[in-house]
Amino acid sequence: MTIKNLDQFQKKITIRNLRPEDYDDLVELQKKCFPGMNPWTKEQIESQLRIFPEGQIVIEYKKKIIASSSSLIVDIDIYDEEHSWFDISSKGYITNHNPQGDTLYGIEIMVDPAYRGMKLARRLYEARKELARQKNLKRIVIGGRVPGYNDFKDKISIEEYVDRVSRKIIYDPVLTTQLSNGFVLKRLIPEYLNTDKESAGYATLLEWTNLNYSPTSKKKYYSSQPVRICVVQYRMRKIDNFDEFARQCEYFVDVASGYKSDFVLFPELLTTQLLSFIDNKRPGLAARELSNFTPQYLELFTNLALKYNVNIIGGSHFVNENDHLYNVSFLFKRNGEIGKQYKIHITPNERKWWGVEPGDKVEVFETDAGKISIQICYDVEFPELARIATEKGADIIFVPFCTDERKGYLRVRYCAQARCVENQVFVAMAGTVGNLPEVENMDIQYAQSAILTPSDFVFARDGIAAECTPNVETVVIHDVDIELLRKARLQGTTRNWNDRRLDLYKIDWKE
Repeated sequence: MTIKNLDQFQKKITIRNLRPEDYDDLVELQKKCFPGMNPWTKEQIESQLRIFPEGQIVIEYKKKIIASSSSLIVDIDIYDEEHSWFDISSKGYITNHNPQGDTLYGIEIMVDPAYRGMKLARRLYEARKELARQKNLKRIVIGGRVPGYNDFKDKISIEEYVDRVSRKIIYDPVLTTQLSNGFVLKRLIPEYLNTDKESAGYATLLEWTNLNYSPTSKKKYYSSQPVRICVVQYRMRKIDNFDEFARQCEYFVDVASGYKSDFVLFPELLTTQLLSFIDNKRPGLAARELSNFTPQYLELFTNLALKYNVNIIGGSHFVNENDHLYNVSFLFKRNGEIGKQYKIHITPNERKWWGVEPGDKVEVFETDAGKISIQICYDVEFPELARIATEKGADIIFVPFCTDERKGYLRVRYCAQARCVENQVFVAMAGTVGNLPEVENMDIQYAQSAILTPSDFVFARDGIAAECTPNVETVVIHDVDIELLRKARLQGTTRNWNDRRLDLYKIDWKE
């Protein structure tokens, strides 16, 4: 099946600033989230947007506002420890906003009940954290509701309730979420918002500390820029239908999301597992029939990226475009966008068995965790591609691969490590293990998936941040620090990227 237009599969989540024309949608959202409480007035929203527009954030999905948050900057030390919501928000008008303050104070967060489970609150909290970094603020403080206390207030004290929520004995839809997003409980505030009957008027004062805060400068500065990567060493085995394939993939995405990964990487030719329930045919015909699953494949991974709030490199998949077969790796961003990278170098085996044709462009993708490139298996064995990707700004190269035995695997592994040294970038590689006895040219697999680094003192010993046990189904999860790449290029023992002799040689790419 030929699919050139990905718009029908993209389900884009957009995080943006609130606009005046969003007011009616915002009020409808507030009525759903806080029934019985007075919604924002138009005057309050106009005041917030006039005074501090950057602090008013919404999430839009299918042209609908499904979540929002409001905040202002204050000097927290001038407020009483038992301040009220009306004091800290200036009755919702935020006229007390102080651009010279050191604290971002969150006064409201809302998630449409119909869209809970899509990690929307986490996205809003991350947007607030990024705003605090950009503004060089010392902390974020929130006065949080405890709506679950409504079911317990006749049985236990608010102190005991909060203690049980903190110890995960009781689940509270607000406090539990805030604690899981890195906020630390400081104290209780009585009579914070007396109209909040579910919380009996109480609020929890919580704080997140900005480790990038610089007391002598307002300039944005990163002392570190961690990115969490999960690589999946996926075992090929016979399955009976697409739903079984989907369940296996969702399991690994769920694992990656549970550890708050920014990226999860699947192996090359992941979808050839579907051939195990397709009638046995000549490999070339089977590969083209496999491309008929493209709509289901795109729908599956788009939904998983949204549901689990993680960027997914979905391995690679055969795509038939105008009767030309390509090996394509798709990037499913957690905001719903889809990107794709065609495999540029085709192995003799791929040509012989499946009739795969090469792509002709090196893509570099802008993501919420930095710029990345995807190089499918054989492509990483050609150093020019990594140089071009790095010149375009890529800091991480993802390599989905599929190799049948150890020699083939080592070609990919050694070249991936070389790309780290040459370009001072990170490389994550994920391969398949197991076997598909009834699928020609996919009968055996060998892999030891890994996350690799440049080789210098500030990086991992041996240039290996993490690696899987060979030939077993598993994952590894590890943080890489983008800021270390910048420091290594300027101050490293060797400075391979900056010391290139561009006066003598360069790479010309024919766009």
